[in-house]
Amino acid sequence: MKSNKARMRDAEEYFIEKEPFYLPVTDEVNLFESAYKHKIPVLLKGPTGCGKTRFVEYMSYKLGISVKQQKKVNNSVPLITIACHEDLTASDLVGRFILKGDETHWVDGPLTKAVKIGAICYLDEIVEARNDTTVLIHPLTDHRRILPIDRLGTLVEASDNFLLVISYNPGYQSVAKDIKNSTRQRFVAIEFSPPPLEIETNIIAHEAGIDLTMAEDLAQLGSKIRNLNQYGLDEGASTRLLIYAGKLISADISPRRACEIAINLPITDDPTLSSSIAEVISSIFP
Repeated sequence: MKSNKARMRDAEEYFIEKEPFYLPVTDEVNLFESAYKHKIPVLLKGPTGCGKTRFVEYMSYKLGISVKQQKKVNNSVPLITIACHEDLTASDLVGRFILKGDETHWVDGPLTKAVKIGAICYLDEIVEARNDTTVLIHPLTDHRRILPIDRLGTLVEASDNFLLVISYNPGYQSVAKDIKNSTRQRFVAIEFSPPPLEIETNIIAHEAGIDLTMAEDLAQLGSKIRNLNQYGLDEGASTRLLIYAGKLISADISPRRACEIAINLPITDDPTLSSSIAEVISSIFP
């Protein structure tokens, strides 16, 4: 059994030292803090690029400050992020034996590390992972808070600061890629959507390094493009893409060209929709 000092050394690479920039939209910060306090797993749901990952990073930093002020044994809440994909296996999460010379050694996977050191473990886009892989998180999401490691024949009890967080994009739901009810109902859910105009303007201005007037124009553009969903656009311009456009503008790319390559081309390949988006762009940036 590792000492608290040893666990802290293991956690050092996962600390977030600098506060991430995040502007709360509703009550998501208070909700997450309450879930963390009561050890309730959290599901973040919302479209791509609306701030889910940044929110988790911000909360990891914020909770670390809170824990430190309470003078608990661990003085930070590290964050371990796992990008889920269809080839993700249970061994990728839990760990595996590896050969070193003539000997085999066990190496913990990221989920096992998070459980042991008391980290926030963030499974990004959980629907991309196979169902037989995600089932292994179930014992961590109820009163047991344990991780079975079958290959070692052991059960690892989660550290007090451990919290499991998952995310997914409801816009990409399908029969093949959706969260099973047996998994979904183990979490409280916080819903994300593109922020209101004023907040999105401030986010774009800060992240892209542009003035508020240009940032507001980009936020207006994002709002107008999102209204095209009634014409078959699966997903509108994310805040992330608007920031990309802002960064190109700050690098002296013309606003219209920046929006074309950062927003229009990535969003759709449909000629009709692309033409409609181009018209919206030209209406704001002639």
